[in-house]
Amino acid sequence: MLKQVMEIYDLLDSASVDGERVATFLKTRGVEKIQVERIKGKSGSTDFVRVLMPGKEGKSAGGKAPTLGIVGRLGGIGARPERIGIVSDADGAIVALSCALKLADMKKNGDMLRGDVISSTHICPNAPTQPHDPVPFMGSPVDIATMNKYEIDTTMDAILSVDSTKGNRIVKWRGFAITPTVKEGWILRVSDDLISIMEWVTGKTARVAPITMQDITPYGNEVYHVNSIMQPSVATDAPVVGVAITTETPVPGCATGVSQMVDMENTARFCLEVAKSFGEGGCKLYDEEEFRLIKKLYGSMKHLQSLGNSLGS
Repeated sequence: MLKQVMEIYDLLDSASVDGERVATFLKTRGVEKIQVERIKGKSGSTDFVRVLMPGKEGKSAGGKAPTLGIVGRLGGIGARPERIGIVSDADGAIVALSCALKLADMKKNGDMLRGDVISSTHICPNAPTQPHDPVPFMGSPVDIATMNKYEIDTTMDAILSVDSTKGNRIVKWRGFAITPTVKEGWILRVSDDLISIMEWVTGKTARVAPITMQDITPYGNEVYHVNSIMQPSVATDAPVVGVAITTETPVPGCATGVSQMVDMENTARFCLEVAKSFGEGGCKLYDEEEFRLIKKLYGSMKHLQSLGNSLGS
């Protein structure tokens, strides 16, 4: 998928790129179902892009095959005028859109997945930055609740949340990692199926990014979050797995010239292989029977999807 990753990178590496330009490009390659919506926030605007790639037996065709969501999570693809060029934070958008482009190319060549795949992200080349320890983060013109509203689709039966996760001292390798599955406030075991796909795609031992209870609570509750990678989990009951693009040293989300093409290609190829298997029913993000037992034994944890008692629900 290196070709598609490089094409999307070149498309987004522009001071004037917007959602309509992305949509126009994807349509020339065969994408038919794409939505673009510009949303204004306190510090500017951003364009949300949602691409539906229909499957042979997907819901959009009246079938029953499950739908995978690939969410490119980020603050912005650029921090102009403070920084010139595409920033580290853009990795999630690049991966999500590269998956859509690859699926369109595959369809043109006669290959079509069984289930639908929805790729969603947002395009903002001039997002603000914000302080964060140990390195600065990218901010966004809109808040997390707005991102979840426009990036999460109710038809998604499972979600891969792809996010540049380089501004920390916990994950200390270059490439990508997966998180444990999160569902309805529960941090569940790491999916064996995802581990297998990751090892096949990379040819290396699987790597898992640790997450905490804080990370699966909504932004705005004044507690520390490693980043926004798990924020989709607060807006859906579908299982969510973070796909973290990582580095050996802390890299600011607003840094330019730091995107690694091979790492993004590996990540995008992983997401694509998960989409193939998930639509066929061959990849589970969690054990349904065990999850029912956990809830029976210990009750619901859905309150972790809210802002909590002191800040309201």
